[in-house]
Amino acid sequence: MATNLDLAGIHTQDFVQTSVNPDGLKNDYLKICKEANMRPTKFIEMSMRTANEEYTLNPTNLLHLTMKGNNPLIQQQRLDDDDANMICRTMKVNFHVATLNLAYNNISDEGAKCIGKLLENHPLRLLNLSYCDIGPAGGEYIAKGIQMTETLTVLDLSGNKLKSKGVLAIAGALQVNLSVKELYLANTDMKTECVVAIATVLRQNNIVQILNIDRPLLFSQQEETTVHIANMLKVNSSLRKLHLSKHDIRDFGAERLVEALIYNTALEELDLSCNRITRDGAGHISKLLLQNTPLKHLNLDFNRIESDGAIHLSRVLSFNTHLQSLHIASNCISGSGLCAIADSLSKNQTLMGLYVWGNNLENSACVAFQELMEDDPPRLKEEFTDVKPYVVDGIVYLAELNH
Repeated sequence: MATNLDLAGIHTQDFVQTSVNPDGLKNDYLKICKEANMRPTKFIEMSMRTANEEYTLNPTNLLHLTMKGNNPLIQQQRLDDDDANMICRTMKVNFHVATLNLAYNNISDEGAKCIGKLLENHPLRLLNLSYCDIGPAGGEYIAKGIQMTETLTVLDLSGNKLKSKGVLAIAGALQVNLSVKELYLANTDMKTECVVAIATVLRQNNIVQILNIDRPLLFSQQEETTVHIANMLKVNSSLRKLHLSKHDIRDFGAERLVEALIYNTALEELDLSCNRITRDGAGHISKLLLQNTPLKHLNLDFNRIESDGAIHLSRVLSFNTHLQSLHIASNCISGSGLCAIADSLSKNQTLMGLYVWGNNLENSACVAFQELMEDDPPRLKEEFTDVKPYVVDGIVYLAELNH
């Protein structure tokens, strides 16, 4: 899943108010490169110039530095550890840099070591190192910085092979850190003990609001990680968004999560996509929706709830007044299940987003969604679904919409 980093929590008043020289960041970088007898990297210069231009248009005394290595418009080599070192040295004398995005670069443990030390003394608020080459040792360096920082609110390490050693270090840092609100650790090759450790820490930590731990490497069939997460959710009062894609969650795990979430008053978004939930698990989830908990967004894509599971969900949607979007794409749902979901929208006025592509789109389902989308006004708008009706020879079909 792609990561969306929220900058809403970054405020100018959280920084020491200093006069910012629009060209100071780039000039400091060139000076440090000259002192280190290193050739400046054109991409870094360009990114700093762009940050300066954005500052000129919106002089908030803060700069947002973005140097993502997967920019298709930039024909150059990705940044490495030496570049990370020069960037960190530059930022040490530029405290007005609020965010640093170095995703998709060739930064390894040595670069992570420099960045970890930077966190100890710099008021950075957002750090994105997703899909770099950081390993377990680099995860430990970042964890040391997290223990010291009092300003970092968003940390994205997704796609780095931190493995157990690195992720456990991050989990340990959360025991003392009081600032990180968003943590993204998807695809980091964490194992069972890491998921258990994170769940255990979040029983006490009520600072983290968004957590993404997609695709851990789990080898047990007992769903103990899901049980630990459920136990955490029963007492945690801060998590707003939780991503548990590819956790091998089955009906037993879904039932455990439902039992805990009935008592949870905070969670608004739950991602259970790419698991093994069937119609029985959907039946348990329908009990949660019947309780009208604060849950606003539910993602069940790429499970196997089938038509019976969809009918379970449709029966409670008439009574739920909080759910705003439901993802049930690629769930082996046939016409009867999709029609039941479509019919439930006539009684439910709060569910605005419905995503169903990848199911068995029989003609009855196509007609039902056509009626939803072509009403005046439409009950289901194109921007909130992934299908669009079209007619050929008097027969209604649904095409996929990509947003």
